[in-house]
Amino acid sequence: MIDKIKSLLQEVENLTASNAEELEALRIKYLGKKGEISALMNDFRTVPAEQKREVGIYINQLKETAQNKINELKESFENAPTFSNDIDLTRTAYPIGLGTRHPLSLVKKEICDIFGRLGFSIAEGPEIEDDWHVFSSLNFAEDHPARDMQDTFFIQHNPDVLLRTHTSSVQTRVMEKQQPPIRIICPGRVYRNEAISYRAHCFFHQVEALYVDKNVSFADLKQALLFFAKEMFGPETKIRLRPSYFPFTEPSAEMDISCNICGGEGCPFCKHTGWVEILGCGMVDPNVLENCGIDSKVYTGYALGMGIERITNLKYRVKDLRMFSENDIRFLREFESAN
Repeated sequence: MIDKIKSLLQEVENLTASNAEELEALRIKYLGKKGEISALMNDFRTVPAEQKREVGIYINQLKETAQNKINELKESFENAPTFSNDIDLTRTAYPIGLGTRHPLSLVKKEICDIFGRLGFSIAEGPEIEDDWHVFSSLNFAEDHPARDMQDTFFIQHNPDVLLRTHTSSVQTRVMEKQQPPIRIICPGRVYRNEAISYRAHCFFHQVEALYVDKNVSFADLKQALLFFAKEMFGPETKIRLRPSYFPFTEPSAEMDISCNICGGEGCPFCKHTGWVEILGCGMVDPNVLENCGIDSKVYTGYALGMGIERITNLKYRVKDLRMFSENDIRFLREFESAN
């Protein structure tokens, strides 16, 4: 039996295989349940007692050698380079087109960078929100039109769970957990139940900013807005503020910039007024500060918010909002140079 084992050991040491199929056949032949080594183990019972120790050593050596040889051949197949006969190595490589960043991503990053230079940090929050953070804490009355089903997407007819209609909910979450000074910018997607057209969509993107500290004034807000407008649209850009109303700010204003197409001279884009509205802003209403646990007698603040699609339209003159979400590669390729 020892001579048979030595013969098999020599066979195993000289094993070769040209492919994985041949290697698997060799593994089964020597290491399988019905293979050569298993047969030797079955015959081991008939070996005389005085020879069992010596025969056992030889069988273990054979099994170990076979396993090592199979593993060695397997590693050689895995590490070997593979070539397909269908590949013509003499041809030049196919050009691989580079991807581009989405125009909304480009503008969002630019907005965040501008406010980052003013000391604002980015804050984010959930898109599925509750009534308190979206409406009640922001001074929305119970009968405010924004609570109506036609404007807000509610979850499973639950009036307390909804898709956020603005990123102001992120501001309230931060104010609840952090005492001033607070200086944050909140980019994100928001949802409103509106008919989809070239000028409106059921989802869009906003960036809102909040600054709360001692002695924050409307003059601070105006200075930040002027800085943003000049950095985003050019140093010649002018701004104007018009009185407005928002439940969460008092006083409130809407900001226009001088039309960057006609330079303020008047054109169809600005409806011949020379001005284009881009955002809403104002001083944070004291009720909002109190709702979030901030003493309105000690701290004041300002807030502002803008639609990223609106800014992108002004910057790149995109006429149809639907193009931002249709993923038309022809449209996206127009922004390759902007990356």
